Amino acid sequence: MPSTDSPRVPPAVAAVAPKPGAVQVAEGERLRSAGLPGLTLAVRSRPGTREGLPPALYVHGLGGSSQNWSALMPRLEDIVDGEAVDLPGFGDSPPPDDGDYSVTGHARAVIRYLDAERRGPVHLFGNSLGGAVATRVAAVRPDLVRTLTLVSPALPEIRVQRTALPTGLLAVPGVAALFTRLTKEWTAEQRVSGVMALCYGDPNRVTPEGFRAAVEEMERRLGLPYFWDAMARSARGVVNAYTLGGRHGLWSQAGRVQAPTLLVYGGRDQLVSYRMAARAARTFRESRLLTLPDAGHVAMMEYPDTVATAFRELLADCEALKGARRVPGDQGEPGESGEQGGSGAQDAPDRPDSTTHRSKLGS
Repeated sequence: MPSTDSPRVPPAVAAVAPKPGAVQVAEGERLRSAGLPGLTLAVRSRPGTREGLPPALYVHGLGGSSQNWSALMPRLEDIVDGEAVDLPGFGDSPPPDDGDYSVTGHARAVIRYLDAERRGPVHLFGNSLGGAVATRVAAVRPDLVRTLTLVSPALPEIRVQRTALPTGLLAVPGVAALFTRLTKEWTAEQRVSGVMALCYGDPNRVTPEGFRAAVEEMERRLGLPYFWDAMARSARGVVNAYTLGGRHGLWSQAGRVQAPTLLVYGGRDQLVSYRMAARAARTFRESRLLTLPDAGHVAMMEYPDTVATAFRELLADCEALKGARRVPGDQGEPGESGEQGGSGAQDAPDRPDSTTHRSKLGS
């Protein structure tokens, strides 16, 4: 390890380090730990409103946590049994014992969890880094994925936006430690304001309650001894994934995804370029594209009703296609009846001007 790199916090130390406060759990949510060999994952669940609903798994982005899905999950609880995972080193999950924060390492954690819990196949959601992770999972383990929903997925770009460069610089050895020293006087409020300005198309959409909750979570995370290490190593993992070519490259894997895919891109995204939307729609085999001109990097937080509606429409079309192909007399799978395909959020108050492009699904 270069001397300028921040030393990895030993798992034993991280495990006993006191936590500054409890992780927030919204009404209707549950939080538990799933222990795997060399790995412990915090899992936030919002059970479906009735028995037999198909499972869904939500994967957050760099610097995020399972809380990033708390706005979307209740909007889908009548059609899926939802769980959101904290990737290793984020949220309430401690670092992995092997210190592997690569995209492959995170994908392996998701696969190991799904295999251990026997939850697959799931409706898999991913945002940013979580979108890259979900793409890799869907490509290498198609048996675990029913549908794939990607919100601003971190797929390789040749010309990265200038506004995304500071985040990418976290991958450079020593930068995280330098940034920590330079910003040691920043308050949690200043840090949260900066993150929201970067991630939201319109930060004013965040309610005062939401801002206070984000500040409390920021204060909690800054007290964790491995916070910056997890950030830096995960950022490095994204950069390394961007440089990987051949069959293991993310775009190559995207082309091998078999699951019907919903792609969501924001026109004001400062981290993942809006211009990548067209390439993604061409690459994923059975895809549809939802473009939100006023959204930023976290559309599922800014426009949860709109994203929920698009997913419902994806599910409805998949069910209709399955029904058309079903042999007469086949009753289908438990929890996958056509009644779940309703699109109840069509008149949602948060729905911005948006465009949905149906591409290849059912063709």
